[in-house]
Amino acid sequence: MPDLPNSDEALPRPRRLAEAFYSPDHYGLVLLLILLTYVLSVTITQTWAASLVLAVQIATVWVILRTSQARRSVRVFADVALVIAVVAAVLGLLFHQDIADRFLPAVSGLLYLVAPFAIARHLIRRRSIDQETVLGALATYLLIGMFFAFVYRSAGANDPSAFFGAQGDGSFAQDLFFSFTTLTTTGYGNLVPASNPGQTFAVAEMLVGQLFLVTAVAKVITVYRPGTERGVVRDSKQED
Repeated sequence: MPDLPNSDEALPRPRRLAEAFYSPDHYGLVLLLILLTYVLSVTITQTWAASLVLAVQIATVWVILRTSQARRSVRVFADVALVIAVVAAVLGLLFHQDIADRFLPAVSGLLYLVAPFAIARHLIRRRSIDQETVLGALATYLLIGMFFAFVYRSAGANDPSAFFGAQGDGSFAQDLFFSFTTLTTTGYGNLVPASNPGQTFAVAEMLVGQLFLVTAVAKVITVYRPGTERGVVRDSKQED
């Protein structure tokens, strides 16, 4: 008997694409949650915004670990980090906002460090390059930018000197702007770390961003063929 296609393969292509953006088992929803975190971070400046952004971060990491089928040890580490983040947010709201400002960026950075590795591990174990692989690679790239934004925020909050020199420590929206312009090596030059460790982090982000683009993302997009059956990569010798 011929193999029956699974439920995803049986769906029309537009419907499969649409499902990828609302199902918790697809990386399309991860992309939407990352974009939602970014929008909330740059548009809401009230004191309670940190708690709202934290809630979206928790949801994002939870969906990532579920979709990427992360190991139990990774999920336990993420759970511990989430508990610390929630405690820091509550203490900041009840007692002193400086507590949240100093600890939340570091904990959020840890969460956004674990998430890309979980996705990368899952994608490497997949035997095909399909729509999910493309969405997962793009999500990983955006998560790297978010991770470094939290690194800059944490460095500025824990450094007695201003992170951006004459520009001050900057807001989280500026950290995000600087992170993604650095990741893509756009480099407008309006925001520059005044000293280390900010300068070292910026160099590391530039290298990671370019290496990831020219290796992982470029390879995935080059090999991906929407018209082929689930984008399976076949050996040229087998085709001959």
